This record gives sequence, C-alpha cells and structure tokens, in this order.
Amino acid sequence: MVQVLLADDEAMVRAGVRAILARDPEIEVVAEAADGYEALDAVRGLRPAVALLDIQMPRLDGIAAAARIHQELPGTAVIMLTTFGEDEFIGRALREGASGFLLKADDPRELLAGVHAVAAGGAYLSPKVAARVVAGLRSGRMAGGVPARNALVGLTERENDVLALLGAGLSNAEIAARLLLVEGTVKAHVSAILGKLGVRNRVEAAIAAYEAGLAERDRRTGPCAGPCAGPCAGPCAGP
Repeated sequence: MVQVLLADDEAMVRAGVRAILARDPEIEVVAEAADGYEALDAVRGLRPAVALLDIQMPRLDGIAAAARIHQELPGTAVIMLTTFGEDEFIGRALREGASGFLLKADDPRELLAGVHAVAAGGAYLSPKVAARVVAGLRSGRMAGGVPARNALVGLTERENDVLALLGAGLSNAEIAARLLLVEGTVKAHVSAILGKLGVRNRVEAAIAAYEAGLAERDRRTGPCAGPCAGPCAGPCAGP
C-alpha cells in the first residue's frame, strides 16, 4: 500500500484529488494539509511514501516544503501537483528535490501513475511538463543548478552508458536489456551516478545527461519509456 500525504490550501481541490487517488486500491491518503508547515508536520509524524504538494500555499509554499522534506525525510518522495507549469516553477521544484511534477489539468491517470512511479524510487513528469523541460533545456532556460559535461568526468564508462539511456527516458529494466545487465546492477549504477553527480533524483540526472549531450547520443526512435507516451525527446524519466 502506497501511503500519501495530500497538501493543498483549497479544500475542494483536496477532495477532488482524494477521490482520484481512491480509485486505486493500492493508494491510501493518510493525511491532508492546508499549508506547507502542516505538510511538514504530517510527513514527520507519518513518514508517507509520497507527499503531493501544491506550490502556492500559505505560510510555507510547496517548493520550500519539498526542500525541507527532501533534506529531513528523504524516504518520502515529493510530487508537485499544481496549476503552475511555468519553467521557473518546474526548474525550482526539481532542483529542490521533487521527484515528480504534475499539472492539475492533466489526465487523472497521470496522477496515479506518478504516485506509483515515485513511490518505487523513480521519477515522473507529466507529458506537458516533460515537453517544457525539453524545450527549456534546448533554449538554456532551465540549465542552472544541474551539472553538465564537466561533472561526468568521474563516471566510469559503464556509468556513462547507463546515464545516457536514463537521460533518453529508458526504465531500469530497459537499460538492463539494452546493456545486457541484470536490473539490480542497473539500480546500483543509478545510485552511484546520483552520488557522483551530486544530484538528488533521476530527473536531475536525466537533465545532466541531456545537457552533456549523452541523451541526444542515445535518443531512441521508438515510444518513450517514460510518461511522454511518444517518441523519446529527453528527460521524461520514467521509473
């Protein structure tokens, strides 16, 4: 059972999101919060697998709360669920440790998929958000705060191969099949990559791969493994 904290300052929004999550028998909303501090207290007390946070909340906004949760309680993955899909918000949230970013206007199925993905240790961007990330990287608007090619020097040749495929949107299972490895070995490589790059999640690692040109090198022509549901175009970062 995936336990979820839901934080939004609008009661009607919380009710709607809770109703969507209730469709999945493997997801349980264990607490609700109306601001960032309430969300922090709930995460500290309950240690849910996932915290769903709105961005604009009173007292402490969702991105600041995400940073605190990531620092204090890294076992709880954070998904930003918001109406604000501007590059500034997406970039800040990912740099502060969010593992997912969804828009309230997205298909409800994206929410369910995202919760399961980040609870399993992956990352999830909705198709609209993934498209903005790719566009932002191409234009240079979202490059700040994420290492590029000079940070890849410490990676082994195999870790570079894994990072390239991660940046191209492949899941651990697909990377294992492509490189003829067992999935557990791929997971170990991903953990080592995160540590060496000094990034906090697969999304940031995928962005680093894209900025360094690795994702371009290994971009596929088939359907993306992540939530983009189309030809792979960069760091959609499925689980």
